[in-house]
Amino acid sequence: MKGLTRRGWIAASAGGVVAGLPSLALGQNRNWPERPIRLIVPYPAGGSTDVLARLLGERLKDRLGGTWVVENRPGTGGNTGIDAVAKSTPDGYTIGAATVGHFSISQYLYSRMPFDADRDLIPISLTWELPNVAVVPTQHVPARTIPEFIAWAKGRSGGYFYGSPGVGTSPHLCGALFATRTGLTATHVPFRGAAQTIPAMLSGDVQLAIDNLPSYVGAIAAGQFRVLAVTTPERWPTLPDVPTMAEAGVPDFVATSWAAFVAPSATPRAIVDQISEALRAIAADPMIQQRFEVAGARPLASTPEQAQEKGQRERPIWKEMVQISGARLD
Repeated sequence: MKGLTRRGWIAASAGGVVAGLPSLALGQNRNWPERPIRLIVPYPAGGSTDVLARLLGERLKDRLGGTWVVENRPGTGGNTGIDAVAKSTPDGYTIGAATVGHFSISQYLYSRMPFDADRDLIPISLTWELPNVAVVPTQHVPARTIPEFIAWAKGRSGGYFYGSPGVGTSPHLCGALFATRTGLTATHVPFRGAAQTIPAMLSGDVQLAIDNLPSYVGAIAAGQFRVLAVTTPERWPTLPDVPTMAEAGVPDFVATSWAAFVAPSATPRAIVDQISEALRAIAADPMIQQRFEVAGARPLASTPEQAQEKGQRERPIWKEMVQISGARLD
């Protein structure tokens, strides 16, 4: 198995037969799962990735049986946990909750990566998507639209401050891209997460964040923040009155946070397909759709190839955003 190239693995999987593999994929793993499955979340407990991954893990247990154990392995921008997945035995008992960062961003932030997303991982299925939203603190920023914010910011000596949950995160990159596209003077203020960004904005020290919607749902509902735009291609279902960045006058600004479950690249295709099919059924469940919507996200589902193609297709825009931001994490 270790000598099988990724291209050969995919070709063999598509045909369902390759020398030495039928017995492994269809014989030895016929009774999968026979022992606990690790679902590695590469971020701390309590965050959106952790919450949504646990929800899917519960549903996978219901559909596929076995015991699904969530293991939080944070570190190095999420790379520590996904590297553990990539280096695990490819037997279907280690799955990872990877994000857009692992597919399309990290390789531009680090001069050396511990794993290669294309070589060392096989996507199982896309799992969810959530927008970044441009939010301002209601008490400190009078703007109600992106054009109003631009006019307000241009009238401030020294520009404005925008917050993010850390250097190289999608909120940081979105904030840098926004300042560049609008010609505004802005200073990035990195925090450890939205739990620290929000108080800084409520105190008036930070005036803008283009951050994950789930982190701000409660504060938006409480009237503490005003949403100026979303970074999705179309308006977000739970924010029907909020324009997209393009509608707000900032074109070519589509950048969503999304995730996919992944496995070590040589994992038998029979197991990959079994999990992928289960995730597609789960994503179609109206109850799951409602639970994700309340959390500020929406479930996604795909084939392994579609997930891989999405990660590759989005790399140019994220590479541009990293270059604009000047972010490096070496």
